[in-house]
Amino acid sequence: MGAVVADDGPSGVKAPDGGWGWAVLFGCFIITGFSYAFPKAVSVFFKELIREFGIGYSDTAWISSILLAMLYGTGPLCSVCVNRFGCRPVMLVGGLFASMGMVIASFCTSIVQIYLTAGVITGLGLALNFQPSLIMLNRYFDKRRPLANGLSAAGSPVFLCALSPLGQILQHEYGWRGGFLILGGMLLNCCVCGALMRPLEPPKKSEGAKEPAEKKVKKKLLDFSVFKDGGFIIYTLAASIMVLGLFVPPVFVVSYAKDLGYQDTKAAFLLTILGFIDIFARPICGMVAGLKWVRPRCVYLFSFAMIFNGFTDLMGSMSVDYGGLVVFCIFFGISYGMVGALQFEVLMAIVGTQKFSSAIGLVLLAEAMAVLIGPPSAGKLLDATGRYMFVFIIAGIEVTTSALVLALGNFFCIKKKPEEPHTKEEAAEREELNKSEDKIPEDAKVDSIEVEQFLKDEPEKNGEVVTNPETCV
Repeated sequence: MGAVVADDGPSGVKAPDGGWGWAVLFGCFIITGFSYAFPKAVSVFFKELIREFGIGYSDTAWISSILLAMLYGTGPLCSVCVNRFGCRPVMLVGGLFASMGMVIASFCTSIVQIYLTAGVITGLGLALNFQPSLIMLNRYFDKRRPLANGLSAAGSPVFLCALSPLGQILQHEYGWRGGFLILGGMLLNCCVCGALMRPLEPPKKSEGAKEPAEKKVKKKLLDFSVFKDGGFIIYTLAASIMVLGLFVPPVFVVSYAKDLGYQDTKAAFLLTILGFIDIFARPICGMVAGLKWVRPRCVYLFSFAMIFNGFTDLMGSMSVDYGGLVVFCIFFGISYGMVGALQFEVLMAIVGTQKFSSAIGLVLLAEAMAVLIGPPSAGKLLDATGRYMFVFIIAGIEVTTSALVLALGNFFCIKKKPEEPHTKEEAAEREELNKSEDKIPEDAKVDSIEVEQFLKDEPEKNGEVVTNPETCV
C-alpha cells in the first residue's frame, strides 16, 4: 500500500468531462446501486431466517439497520483511507470485504454471526466502495457533473428493482444460504468497478518547471477545516434533519396499504411504482441542474426538491384508498429522485474538489445518527397512535424544515463571492509557483509557454489518466 500513488486530485488538473470518465460513471452507477439497494434486497430472506433461527422480525431487521449504519457511520474512516491510500486500492479492498461478508454469512449458525458478517463486514465493504466512487466522479466531471451525479444516483432504484426479485428467485431455488453465497459472488463486481477508478495526473511540464510544482502541502488524512465553512455547516444540519423523515414513507407505505385492507402483492406493487418513477427522475433532474442558469442556484433547486418531498408526505397522509397511495408514490418518486440526484452535487459545489473526500465522510457520519433515529421513532409513534397519518405528517414536517434551514441559511448567512475554482491552499500554491517562475531558466520558461498554449489548443487532454503499473490491474 505504501507504494501506491494516492490520487488526491492534483491542483491544476482540468476534469476530462468524458473519455475514461464514462467508465468511472459506469462503475459509480453499479456501486451506488449495490450500496443503497442491498440493505433492502436482503429483506427477502428474512422469513427463512426467522424460521431457521426461531427469532422475530425485529431481530432480522437489524441486518438491514447495521448495513445502513456501517454505510453512513464509517464515513470518516473511509475519508482517512482515501486520503492515505487513494480511491482505487480502498475500493478493491472494500469489494473483497463486501463479498467475504456474505460468503461467510452463508455458513453462519446464529443470527449474531449474521449481524457480524452480512451486517458489519459487508456494510464496511460497501462503505469503502461508495464514498471513493463519488470522490472519483467528482474529479472526472466538472461541467457535466450534475448530469453525472444524476445518472450514477439512478443506480439505486435500478438495482432495487432488480435485486429484490432476484433475491426471491435465489431463495426459492437455493434457500437463504445459497442465496447469500451467490450474492457474495455478485459483490465481487465491486472490485471490477474499483479497477475502473484510474487516478488523474497533472499535464506534463518541462524539467525546469517541475521542481517548484512538486512542493506540495502535506495532505491531511481528515480535513476538519471544512467546519470553518458556513455553507458546509448549514448543509450538514439540513441533511441531518432531512434524513430523519426522508426514508420513513418508503418503509411504511406498504404496511399502510395492507392496513387499508389490500392484498400483499398489490401493496408491494406501490414500491415498484415508486422505484420506476425514481429511475427517470434522477437523470432528468441531473440534466436540469446542469443548465447554465440553474447550476449556480443548485442549492435552491435542492431546497425545492426537499419542500416538494415534504409536501408530498403531508398530502399522502390524507390517502384513504389505493388510488390515493398510487398518486402519492408517483409524486414521492419524483421528489425522492430529485433529492437523490442533487444531495452530493450540492455538497461538491459547497466544499470543492480538494475537501470533498473529508466533507462527505463527516456528513455521512452526521446522517448516520439521524438514519438510526428516524424509522424506529416513526414506528414508536405508529404503535402509540395506531394511525399512519401522523407518521407521514411528522416525516413531511421534518423534510420541509430541512429545506427551509438550507434555503434560508444559504440566503441570509452565506455571503456571495465570485466563483473561484481553487481552494485557499491551491491559491497559495499557485502564488508560490508564480514567484518561482522568475528563477526558472529562460529555455524552461519557453517550454512552459508552449505547454500552456498546447493545453489551450487541446483542453480535452488536460486531465490525463495515470497508467502507473502499481495502480493498474
